[in-house]
Amino acid sequence: MYRFLSRLRTLLYGRNGIDALGKFSFAVYLIVAFINIFVRNVNVKAIIFTIQWLILLIVIFRILSKNIPARRRENESFEKMVYKYKPAFSLLGERVKNIRTKRYRTCPNCKAVSRLPIKRGKHFVKCPKCNIPFKVYIII
Repeated sequence: MYRFLSRLRTLLYGRNGIDALGKFSFAVYLIVAFINIFVRNVNVKAIIFTIQWLILLIVIFRILSKNIPARRRENESFEKMVYKYKPAFSLLGERVKNIRTKRYRTCPNCKAVSRLPIKRGKHFVKCPKCNIPFKVYIII
């Protein structure tokens, strides 16, 4: 076992390794492989199988690449793209986590999202950003 790990270390020395884009690509590979399980049509299955292996080859190429600056630029552009959409997904996660105790409403004036406690009926809420009151209906 030690011999195998030693050879693996020498193989990966000076290589790019796994980064955020590599992890995302591998997740896409797994999703495509899972979808391929349920496809019945032989022609579609062959196309999905080809796409699946192309994605895996790209993942392996990125891991074993010695051109680290190019892989770093690719990863940085991927992370910039993900950074744009990250707040929306974190708010979605927050909403799911607090679904039993809080409700989220958007201000009609400035579009700011307010987190409100659950109280049935019609209420007036003052926006924390623009300080303009607006009507809120909470139905449970």
